[in-house]
Amino acid sequence: MSFRAAALQRRDTVHATNGDRASQPMKILLVHNTYQQAGGEDVVFEQEKKNLQRAGHHVATYERSNHEMEQFSTLQRAMLIKRIVWATDSRQEFAQLLARESPDVVHVHNTFIMISPSIYSACRDQGVPVVQTLQNYRLMCPGALFFRDGRVCEDCVEHSLWRGIQHGCYRGSHVQTAGVALMLAWHRQLKTYQELVDCSVAATEFSRGKFVAAGFDADKIVVKPNFVDQDPGPRKQPGDYAVFAGRLSQEKGVTTLLDAWEHVHQDCPLKIVGDGPLRARLEVQARERGLANVTFCGRLSREESIATVKGARFQITPSLWYEGFPMVIVEAFACGVPVLCSRLGGMQEIVADAETGLHFNPGDAQDLACKVEWAWNHPEELVAMGRAARRKYETDYTAEKNYSLLMKIYEHTVATYA
Repeated sequence: MSFRAAALQRRDTVHATNGDRASQPMKILLVHNTYQQAGGEDVVFEQEKKNLQRAGHHVATYERSNHEMEQFSTLQRAMLIKRIVWATDSRQEFAQLLARESPDVVHVHNTFIMISPSIYSACRDQGVPVVQTLQNYRLMCPGALFFRDGRVCEDCVEHSLWRGIQHGCYRGSHVQTAGVALMLAWHRQLKTYQELVDCSVAATEFSRGKFVAAGFDADKIVVKPNFVDQDPGPRKQPGDYAVFAGRLSQEKGVTTLLDAWEHVHQDCPLKIVGDGPLRARLEVQARERGLANVTFCGRLSREESIATVKGARFQITPSLWYEGFPMVIVEAFACGVPVLCSRLGGMQEIVADAETGLHFNPGDAQDLACKVEWAWNHPEELVAMGRAARRKYETDYTAEKNYSLLMKIYEHTVATYA
């Protein structure tokens, strides 16, 4: 039997048993390329893998890491641009894995850099449908964030990829950005993502809208949020400080956070959880400004982070970029902690203003300070928001709810594969 015939047979089998997941487990091949700095995409990949394994599905993985580049020879580094566009070794390895596993569906999380988009053609050759998670905006923006010079930037969509090269949006390098732009342009020409990806998964309606506006097929993009894998349980009582949790980098808005604390007149302590390139500078600024009520906690374990969030009266997410789907927000919701977030992108979709938290103008330290003071001075309203946040978690962001949504995506993709 050919791979194409086998795929069609799998499609008919899954379609006939749709809804009977316990008796008909699927064979799923997950694909993920980790970055040199771990982030939320890695968390989502691991959580979805565990969720599928717990449900009894056969889960195989193809994983590579950008740490591999640290061992590259001078020649390999010189050939890196070619690899970004098409990694022949990954394509060969993946084709062999497909043949061995014969999965019902391939679910791709990230292919940048070591895997490359070359694997999609292997899936089509062997008749296996593909689901693609859209965790960031890489397919439209070489820098992946729609962020430049401290502000939202969509020049590469509104004009051309040349804008990204001009500004060196990937790692501050014109040459490296050119490599990413070449990959995007090449696969747009080949229609790789339009024709070889059967279903794309965006985390928010906002993100989906951005891809559709950029020319992606609206009928092929569905929305499925991220989730908290293990329920931390709601906090026992409101805390006595505010908390920020995340990477200490420009796009996360931590500078706005410190600026706001200069205008917070109440004795509201702030705990900053996380690490990143701005940490040393921020600590110096906090000392110079006399912000004695700001504590830098550094990188904590998940258990320590959850305990710190539970001890907070509210969490603050002051990001300056659109964000994909901040795990810190849903983790706060799971703990019953309301969130103050920038009125920007998908964040304002996740956090309902005056219901599960408060919105403030992105980058506006004065507005953030006003919202912080209001929240600090209205503890009863904050308790109600925390309960609403916990209910939102229970209805939308549990592992069980997410599993149900993901299986519907897989089953529909396999059943309609042609």
